[in-house]
Amino acid sequence: MGISLLRAADHRRMPWKNGGGETVEIAVFPPDAGFSDFDWRVSMAKVAGDGPFSIFPDIDRTLCVLDGNGIALSIDQQDALHLDATSEPLLFPADVPVSARLVNGPITDLNIMTRRSHFTHTVRRLHIERETTLSVTGMPAMIFCHIGTMRVNGDGLAAQLGCLDCLLLINVAEKPLRFSGVGTVFIIEIRPER
Repeated sequence: MGISLLRAADHRRMPWKNGGGETVEIAVFPPDAGFSDFDWRVSMAKVAGDGPFSIFPDIDRTLCVLDGNGIALSIDQQDALHLDATSEPLLFPADVPVSARLVNGPITDLNIMTRRSHFTHTVRRLHIERETTLSVTGMPAMIFCHIGTMRVNGDGLAAQLGCLDCLLLINVAEKPLRFSGVGTVFIIEIRPER
């Protein structure tokens, strides 16, 4: 298992694919891949206005609202879905038209994208208030600390995550990890498509 601690101060900033804002790239594979050739990508974005999302062919995307009053998404011309910081992560195809309407001000979101022909992914939002043991698996798996600080331990691993830090675990067989601290984390598990 390979382990990398990705500190918030080191996340890479770049314009959105459609030029309408800025994205903060947390992790991407292959390393240094661009918008058209990544196999998976995890990023944050500040959404300050209504408008269309960028189209990403052969990509599945999960969006999680981190802060703000919420966003209404119309996916492939369907009725709008309303998301806020208490909503479950929303998985949808990124190669269909998506339009966004903000609910009373800007939001920050977390985006997880995988190339459908190569990978699948799952995302869990967890609020932790006491020591908790969770099973994590993935090729890779990531633990993104959204609120608070979190200590993660298990099988030779000991990491302290601050707000917006991410722990990247490469080639993780099912592994129990102990979480201690008070905060909210996202568990991101990426697996090869079978």
